Amino acid sequence: MNSMQDKLKAFERLLIIMDELREKCPWDMKQTMDSLRHLTIEEVYELTDAIMDKDMEEVKKELGDIMLHMVFYARIASETQQFDIADSLNSICDKLIDRHPHIYGDVDVADEEEVKQNWEKLKLKEGKKSVLQGVPKSLPSLVKAVRVQDKARGVGFDWDHEDQVWEKVQEELQEFKAEADAGSDKVEEEFGDLMFSLINFARFKGINPDDALERTNKKFIKRFQFLEVESAKDGKVLGEMTLEEMDGYWERAKTEA
Repeated sequence: MNSMQDKLKAFERLLIIMDELREKCPWDMKQTMDSLRHLTIEEVYELTDAIMDKDMEEVKKELGDIMLHMVFYARIASETQQFDIADSLNSICDKLIDRHPHIYGDVDVADEEEVKQNWEKLKLKEGKKSVLQGVPKSLPSLVKAVRVQDKARGVGFDWDHEDQVWEKVQEELQEFKAEADAGSDKVEEEFGDLMFSLINFARFKGINPDDALERTNKKFIKRFQFLEVESAKDGKVLGEMTLEEMDGYWERAKTEA
């Protein structure tokens, strides 16, 4: 692995290249924070795909792409004397030191859970009006639910036992079914409540619901694409097949795909 000096040289190299591109490349010169925003989101999703696939070569590349974006934003801000990359790095270093008094101070913690609780309490002391203030509004709903629950738990607002959470899931399931059977306009609200309670139970079981759902998505895609390929080999047209025919290929996909 690279030494600290090598890592610093590599980061310096990126900064130099970024400066050169911003000053000489027509495309790079034209970019703004707003124009880069959607590209950054895309890069982050590409990183998450690589992580889910356990493709470390792609993880390495995607981390580099994201690092480029971070440096790009800082370079743009420096042009109007707002801040530069050193300000950003010092900001996160200061925050990490302040938020880890058990490492850089005289606070004792028993475990990871106590670290999380201290983290949220420190945020409030810094002037945040709500422990939920740091949850981005634009987060996907599933991820947002996990973060909201996790932050509430950090200040002690949580169920005591997983059995209580499972009872809540059962309660919400019954309420959803009742509204669905009645054709009520509250069915969407009850479905949301059911999902929120399931996410809560998953959290108690140590399951990341977003990861779990994405793995199921990938599994479904793989099996469905097997169905498409194998049925085409047999001269069948997907839209003209019966459900029973498709189910035969689906069962094969479970063992062959």
